[in-house]
Amino acid sequence: MSILVAGADPISGYDDLVSYIEAGEKPKADWRIGTEHEKFPFRTADHSPIPYDGPKGIRAMLEGMTRFGWQPVYEGDHIIGLTCPDSLANVSLEPGGQFELSGAPLEMLHQTCSEVHDHLAQVKEVGGELDICFLGTGFTPDWSREDIPVMPKGRYGIMTEYMKKVGSYGLDMMYRSCTVQVNLDWSAESDMVKKFRVALALQPIATALFANSPFTEGKPNGFLSFRSQIWTDTDKARTGMLPFVFEDGFSYERYVDYALDVPMYFVYRDGTYHDVTGKSFRDFMDGKLEGFEGEMPTIGDWSNHLTTIFPEVRIKKFMEMRGADSGPWNSICALPALWVGLLYDGGVLDAAWDMVKKWTPYAREELRWEVPKTALATRTSDVNVMDIAREMVDMSRAGLKGRAQSDGVGADETIFLSTLEEILDKGKTRADDQLDAYNDRWGGKTDPIYDEYAF
Repeated sequence: MSILVAGADPISGYDDLVSYIEAGEKPKADWRIGTEHEKFPFRTADHSPIPYDGPKGIRAMLEGMTRFGWQPVYEGDHIIGLTCPDSLANVSLEPGGQFELSGAPLEMLHQTCSEVHDHLAQVKEVGGELDICFLGTGFTPDWSREDIPVMPKGRYGIMTEYMKKVGSYGLDMMYRSCTVQVNLDWSAESDMVKKFRVALALQPIATALFANSPFTEGKPNGFLSFRSQIWTDTDKARTGMLPFVFEDGFSYERYVDYALDVPMYFVYRDGTYHDVTGKSFRDFMDGKLEGFEGEMPTIGDWSNHLTTIFPEVRIKKFMEMRGADSGPWNSICALPALWVGLLYDGGVLDAAWDMVKKWTPYAREELRWEVPKTALATRTSDVNVMDIAREMVDMSRAGLKGRAQSDGVGADETIFLSTLEEILDKGKTRADDQLDAYNDRWGGKTDPIYDEYAF
């Protein structure tokens, strides 16, 4: 979850909410790539989760990262994140201690992959001194909820209590899951609409390609992407496939109307999180928010609220693809490559829309529900996921080829699709590989995953 935005400029009315999102419009020459990835820290010696405090805890890990120029972010006396003074990159601390790198907006995938490489080298150096290593999977393979320490961020206390009321998987989402995401730009409202529709329709296919979470508490859980499954019953008021995006007339205003009615978590004032769970931002706008009667929200409040909405694709001042399990280094680079190739080339985007535009709302929902179980082997009444995944990667390859962005020694951005092409050639996801290993060379244990999937 992103580092909190302060912003004190008061909102004068509804148009300011729309303008905030509309301000994300950029000419194509200014489109960028922002990659986010989460990973589980664990104790190298015994594979246990890492507490916040202590000489070899999460706090020490964050403090150690400052040697590389990262600036600490504090909440009270606790360091809870890092910012980079030379870019918009930051490191945030997730509820169960997961480290999230929110990368800088970069021009090329080569830069993105270099950023990931540098970051992982940094955490490996500091972690090695503290008996901490990091795991690249979508869900903790053997930790229970009770095993996992809670990080000292005020919003997480509010969210934890609220999650217990609105779904069966909310605490699993917060404390036991990890994802990789990419943030991309658009040029105009019509471009946003087309990209949003294509990204939403194909998000389950990305989930299938990146499936990497088949275990819960040391046993197979019956899913290939359990991380994706947990979002089906986390909080239905703020998750899902957003069918209204495909309706005629979808616009910035329609997304704002949706966001206005999504229940809030908190209002942040003077270093304190005020619990307003269950109340809407519309209540806040109308001066009816309990404890803040008659007070208008700020642009910072709106920005923070938009980060607490969790559909499969969401927009803020950029569009965020949210369907993939976290994974190893090459998986982190492959996710932005897939979506950049599909969405940043006009001809490829049109072809992708032609491929999915006839899918019915039922067909999209059916994919969303079935893919977590069977990933690339999923076949619904309308869609063969393996076939669509192959088309999706082929389209992306064409889009990346058209960008002609070289690493300086002859390779273009298509090299980052190779890991997905290998998965498609085998017809098996990483989750399938893990299950095969569990049933064979791992001897019915998940412990070897900490060696084979560690960074």
